[in-house]
Amino acid sequence: MNHLAAGDSHVARNRLWARLSTAVANLDPPPPTPVMVVDLDAFDANAADLARRAGGKPIRVASKSLRVPALIERALATPGFHGVLAYTLREALWLEEQGITDDVVLAYPTVDRAALAELLASPSAASHITLMVDDVAHLDVVDSVRPSPDVEVRVALDVDAGLRFGGQHDGPKRSPLHDTEDVVRLARQVDERPGFALVGVMTYEGQVAGVPDSVPSQRARSLVVRRLKAASMSQLAERRRVIAQELAALTELEFWNAGGSGSVDATAADPTVTEIAAGSGLLVPGLFDHYQSFSPRPAAFYGLPVTRRPSDSMATVHGGGFIASGAVGDDRAPIPWAPPGLHLTSLEGAGEVQTPLTGHPAALLRIGDLVWFRHAKSGELFEHTTTVRLLAGDAFVDEVPTYRGCGRSW
Repeated sequence: MNHLAAGDSHVARNRLWARLSTAVANLDPPPPTPVMVVDLDAFDANAADLARRAGGKPIRVASKSLRVPALIERALATPGFHGVLAYTLREALWLEEQGITDDVVLAYPTVDRAALAELLASPSAASHITLMVDDVAHLDVVDSVRPSPDVEVRVALDVDAGLRFGGQHDGPKRSPLHDTEDVVRLARQVDERPGFALVGVMTYEGQVAGVPDSVPSQRARSLVVRRLKAASMSQLAERRRVIAQELAALTELEFWNAGGSGSVDATAADPTVTEIAAGSGLLVPGLFDHYQSFSPRPAAFYGLPVTRRPSDSMATVHGGGFIASGAVGDDRAPIPWAPPGLHLTSLEGAGEVQTPLTGHPAALLRIGDLVWFRHAKSGELFEHTTTVRLLAGDAFVDEVPTYRGCGRSW
């Protein structure tokens, strides 16, 4: 049985419930709820598997998918991991200031002038942080707060990695840079502009990395998705090769970042790519359950107490309505995970202050029992808490702050 099948089996989920119940029972006083937990055994296994799939290419930790400094540091301490892919400049500045990493690439362009002024005021931060750009206007924003060109700003180009066919575009709507000529044009503008250094490129193939392709209830659709992924990677490999060849005539790049947790193997096989981005694969939220290329273990959970028994066949827990971002749908709702067999109701779903549950285990739950959920998207769960408990075996071994627990909200 592969890891996904094991993690999804009733036996494994009942064992998880027993482990979590034992760990909570040994806490004195009882913890406030929701109880946010990361299973370090699963986290470490996922990290090792990501490194194996990367085939020797370094993995840059996508901090958006963790948002817990201790977990970012734990990932970076794993062989095969190096550097952070941050999601805001203020976050990148803080990570550098705290000494968590001296290699931060910003995954998205920024127009935060106050944060840019802080970057320009710190030669250390400027040498450790790389900004992402896809338009000359991003350079203009930097220059609008620059007192002088003495501090060189490191930049990388965000190149669209979507699949184009028949006039359609399949992939994240990120960058306007797609054709080689447009990429080279902006690269020349960076190269010729005082105070900037072009050091890298990013091509995020979200249509491959972030789309499940082995959903048991959607076999026909999954087959189509796999074919689209194969076509996308083939087209993208050629575009990367051509763009890299053209850019080599202008400058020597330090890195070419690509991929994500769902495409590590395929992305690592591209000779143009020098590093892989990954974060969700460490915690494995619900949206990452059904991939053909890997079978990870869920590692992040939150526990909610049963506070009501509306009927003999229903249990209601307090809170838990942590809906994930993205296109609205059932896949953005949290998953009742342990004990297995529980389901959200179609009329109420996961609520802000109460969540009714049905399914055969509901009849066995007592008021005060904890039910454990998984969030749909990685990292977002920890915007709802200041601390996370770390589980190893059957015991909590630490309680660590999230970004919010550090007084930070990005």
